Amino acid sequence: MVERLTEGPASVSELAEPLPMSLPGVVQHLHVLEESGLVRSKKVGRVRTYRIEAAALRPAERWISDRRVGWKGRLDRLGTYLEEQSKKPRKGSAG
Repeated sequence: MVERLTEGPASVSELAEPLPMSLPGVVQHLHVLEESGLVRSKKVGRVRTYRIEAAALRPAERWISDRRVGWKGRLDRLGTYLEEQSKKPRKGSAG
């Protein structure tokens, strides 16, 4: 749902259509997203439309970015270690 809302506002039925869940389940999920501040809703007549609150995603983006730096270093070290190990002769092999 969040991914879909990055494309622009959508009604509950538009958000529910491609999902393998009940409409009440979609509404419940949207309520959680709205309470967390990730989405905002507006009701016009009988249609409730949701839109993403991009500013609310910024702390998550920062957190992910901070973790990415650490994981990149770890993965680089793992890659170096595995490369070194692959160059060592294996025990019990002819070589």
